[in-house]
Amino acid sequence: MKRTIIGIDLAKNVFEVYVEDGSGAVVERKRLSRKKLLPWLANRPPALVGMEACGGAHYWARELTKLGHDVRMIAPQYVKPWVQTNKSDAADARAICRAVQEPGMRFVGMASEAQQAVQALHRVRSRHMGNRTALVNQIRGILLEYGVAIPKGVASVRKMLPLLLAEERWAPLLQQFLTDQQAELRYWDAKIEAVTAQIKRENATQPICHRLEQARGIGPLGASALWGKTAGQSYQNGRHFAATLGLVPKHTGTGGKVRLGGISKRGDRYLRQLLIHGARAVVRQVGEKPDCLSCWIRRLVARRGMNKAIVALANKNARMAFALIHGEQPYDVTKMCGTA
Repeated sequence: MKRTIIGIDLAKNVFEVYVEDGSGAVVERKRLSRKKLLPWLANRPPALVGMEACGGAHYWARELTKLGHDVRMIAPQYVKPWVQTNKSDAADARAICRAVQEPGMRFVGMASEAQQAVQALHRVRSRHMGNRTALVNQIRGILLEYGVAIPKGVASVRKMLPLLLAEERWAPLLQQFLTDQQAELRYWDAKIEAVTAQIKRENATQPICHRLEQARGIGPLGASALWGKTAGQSYQNGRHFAATLGLVPKHTGTGGKVRLGGISKRGDRYLRQLLIHGARAVVRQVGEKPDCLSCWIRRLVARRGMNKAIVALANKNARMAFALIHGEQPYDVTKMCGTA
């Protein structure tokens, strides 16, 4: 007997459920509250459960897996083609039920609680960074109104503020304002350092992060983000993983002709940013180093330019990271140095 297929449209309080049997006949349509969803699924035989990979999906996937169900999460853009007529919660649940049965469908792997905790740390750090950047821009903008032009960057503001406060040219109100802004800048610096230190402590407990940090262009933040995002996912190979991060050219094709453009910039923007920044640091510091990776970078820069070489190294690091995480291979720089 074929197993039952269940499509669940997740929400905050009300969940739409669509159930089909193995032959495709509709068995049940139901609307359940958050409190009733788990008891209802606990009383059903093991089934194939599909849901969109949205907020809270990994929690529900872990809970339903404990009940014996086979849970598969689908990216929302892959569900959309199955939505008929107008969009509604019931239509979405039906579309999920149909999409999860599609041969060749790409599913999202289930993240563990530890991985989600690390991802949360990175999101908190990004918010702190954004708050500090907004503060620095405000300080620079206000001081420009008084004829003081501070160069871009947090370091410039951090260096100039004590010097400006030592001057006696400011009115008492502005002097107090600059003092408060300096204190707030130090506050955000401390918050960012605390979260970064916590991420590094978490890295110390993960052998995968130790292997990733050996690669040039991948630091503690990059290793932590790669482990949190990649471990347990069902990527086909390293090239597929690099493509999901938007580190490959986007292409359009018709009439048998394919035209390549710039990088697609799909997927996780934060992780792509870490890989690009890490690669940029490596390329800028390559100098005359004699190792094979540096020679490969110099040849690529001479032939394709700085920016394309940076993206190429980020792509190479992404594919290497996939091998380290999923193949449990040791880091070997010689495997990254093909002919350029």
